[in-house]
Amino acid sequence: MDASMWVAKTGLSAQSTRMTVIANNLANVNTIGFKKDRANFEDLLYQRIVQAGAQADATAETPTGMMLGTGTRVVSTEKLHRQGNMISTENSLDVAIAGDGFFAVQQADGTTAYTRDGSFKISNEGVLVTGGGEPLIPAINIPQDAMSITIGRDGTVSAELAAGGGLSQIGQFQLTRFANPAGLTPVGRNLYAQTNASGDPIVGTPGDQGAGMLTQGVLEASNVNVVEEMVNMIETQRAYEINSKAIAAADGMLRFLNNNL
Repeated sequence: MDASMWVAKTGLSAQSTRMTVIANNLANVNTIGFKKDRANFEDLLYQRIVQAGAQADATAETPTGMMLGTGTRVVSTEKLHRQGNMISTENSLDVAIAGDGFFAVQQADGTTAYTRDGSFKISNEGVLVTGGGEPLIPAINIPQDAMSITIGRDGTVSAELAAGGGLSQIGQFQLTRFANPAGLTPVGRNLYAQTNASGDPIVGTPGDQGAGMLTQGVLEASNVNVVEEMVNMIETQRAYEINSKAIAAADGMLRFLNNNL
């Protein structure tokens, strides 16, 4: 009877973890470039009471055996890198990736991070940076006399210069792809870090060798589906309640034994 309570306890713990994942998805429903998480479950080790195929007697074997499960756990959380909806902003420095790839940015400690958030700004040094101040890799410098900025679908950055300076190409966006983007580690601030699981970065220009294309004046919204997450939340709540009822039922059975034997 104690075993059943322990099994139900693992269910409570696993469903609580899944609720945390769902809550984080809902909290980031308006986060630009956010990719939803999914909790992946696995069953725990089994108690082998009777091995399948063991001798039942001199002439017969057990066809199925007897295995008692010990519960479940959340073995991993996985980022689902499907495309989010495009939101028009009409801001010339807002850029969305339509397809595969990440913007590479340099962090304050010199390491490289990756993001899908294309809401760029111009720093006091005239460099394109993220909302958190991380400059793009390679750096794109905006001239002080630039009247307007044009970003092509292939990542070409052009500026219309003042005083009749004409149109001048000032930089080039590059995109970084990974063999396993789900293996990237989210580090907050809409940034990801490379890991052994993600594979080595594959750098190229937008539209080249499977990389996505860029769209100026729009941003990629979070790919969280609120209705889907609400359904998952209700399902998780019900599973949690069922596991708590299993504990209560096992406790009632133990109380019956104590009171009547």
